[in-house]
Amino acid sequence: MPAAEGEDEPERGPLRRCLVTRERLPKEAMLRFVLGPDRRIVPDLAERLPGRGMWLSAKADVIEQAARRGAFAKAVRGEVLVPPDLRATIEDGLRGRIRDLLGFARRAGQAVSGWQSAREWLQAGRVGLLVQAADGSPAEKARLVGHRQVPVATPLDAAELGAPFGRDRAVHVAVAPGRLADRIAAEAVRLDGVKAPTDVARPRDGRKPGADPENLRAPRDAGHGGRDGAAGAVE
Repeated sequence: MPAAEGEDEPERGPLRRCLVTRERLPKEAMLRFVLGPDRRIVPDLAERLPGRGMWLSAKADVIEQAARRGAFAKAVRGEVLVPPDLRATIEDGLRGRIRDLLGFARRAGQAVSGWQSAREWLQAGRVGLLVQAADGSPAEKARLVGHRQVPVATPLDAAELGAPFGRDRAVHVAVAPGRLADRIAAEAVRLDGVKAPTDVARPRDGRKPGADPENLRAPRDAGHGGRDGAAGAVE
């Protein structure tokens, strides 16, 4: 029998119930929140903070509905403080988690950046996930992938993607198959869900996708080397 809204649900199994939609989903597709000492709602993106967890589907409209409808207050049966920039805070936190995971992968020898390096890994069948810059040239990105059946994610812009590799910009990052690739892919899905509609339509720096002049220097086909853009609801 489903729990009533606000009723405690112990954390059992792989599914969690969204406070707003009441759907049960895998927790990898959701966001956990806890109540801070000052009764402020705190996103727990790593799912490690103590306290009862409250869960929402990782979607921008669901986050906004939760704040507007008082879903957190109902869940804890009391007053709460919901930060006005909650969705933006979550988005920034997920971007940071993806950068950190890419840094871990690089240090472990499980990720490389740059057109040529990514191409070599693709040809060798060493790629579990191809991460490409959201503001990179669509034609350039398509040429690199070609007809290969490889998962592709575009969670960050070129400046953010280059940071874990000590570069000003990066457009192509290849990640080896394994747990890190899976975690990056999952975080990319969550990030895509919580982005504001304007963030999805346009890169964060305001440029149109593919307008970066460095990306236009890429080769005309994948056979030549190129440059990487300058290279339960409550637990």
